[in-house]
Amino acid sequence: MSKISKTFRVYHRYLGFFLAGIMTIYALSGTIMIFRTTDFLKQDKITEREIGANVPAEELGGKLFIRNLQVLEEDANTITFQQGSYDKTTGVATYTVKELPFVLKKLESLHKATTNSPLYFLNIFFGLSLLFFSVSAFFMYTKTNKVLRKGVYVAIAGLVFAAIIVFI
Repeated sequence: MSKISKTFRVYHRYLGFFLAGIMTIYALSGTIMIFRTTDFLKQDKITEREIGANVPAEELGGKLFIRNLQVLEEDANTITFQQGSYDKTTGVATYTVKELPFVLKKLESLHKATTNSPLYFLNIFFGLSLLFFSVSAFFMYTKTNKVLRKGVYVAIAGLVFAAIIVFI
């Protein structure tokens, strides 16, 4: 076995052990994100926000950050909508939002990290580590080994499969 193969093997092994915990967290949070448009695991949270007096019903959804807000009833002092109500005189809206519990919400933020978040660095490290894993796997075997040849075919099949899923 060549020196480069041994070196890749050692880095691959220890980086793999280190990343096992990170991959577990990403796998759990990614699975939870699949259900983000549903109420799965979400809890009701009553929110009270002051948005100013006499906001028209048409602008209420934008002010409260509620998409597709539908007014159920409106009178002189109150606008009632599916999630709650808005008092026109005080400018206070009381409504219910559905949120993930604290820990799950933090896990979900891993996938939503932007360059403004400290998680940005973790995401870059994780992505580069996975890229290293992809490449270093091909250095684990000698060029004449049948396992390497079969591994190349399986890798190509994985690339084709992912491309089909992404573009369909």
